[in-house]
Amino acid sequence: MQSVQKISPSLWFDHQAEEAVELYVSIFNHSKIVSVNRFGEGAPFPAGTLMSATFELEGQRFMALNGGPAFQFTEAISFFVSCETQEEIDNLWEKLTADGGKEGRCGWLKDKFGVSWQIVPDVLGELMGSKDAEKAGRAMQAMFRMNKLDINGLKEAYEGASQG
Repeated sequence: MQSVQKISPSLWFDHQAEEAVELYVSIFNHSKIVSVNRFGEGAPFPAGTLMSATFELEGQRFMALNGGPAFQFTEAISFFVSCETQEEIDNLWEKLTADGGKEGRCGWLKDKFGVSWQIVPDVLGELMGSKDAEKAGRAMQAMFRMNKLDINGLKEAYEGASQG
């Protein structure tokens, strides 16, 4: 018997929850919409509009709801996505910044709904956590100069090959 995830992030959208859920599920592998609830007659949204949805991205359960314009997303909460390859970083970066998303520094971005994401190569923790403080510092300084993180650029900086 599969256990229910005890804690799940819940995302409050003005009115775009269904569009967001469909986008996220289309971007990430091993993802699916688990359940959908729709508003009925007399609700604050037109009947049939998505009220809430439960969905999974890479096995992580999320909730989404259309709650109106009372709350907006901020960078105080973001979703950290660990990536094995530059191809994965590039793909996620392109899809999450499409149609009005905004690039940030150090691997951060906001998608078109205002949700913050950190698209980070697995190797970054290894580079910045090195016992060699000089190498780790070079990798960190290189990261500070990047929007989308570049694995080769980070490794080159770590090794001292990139001085910028």
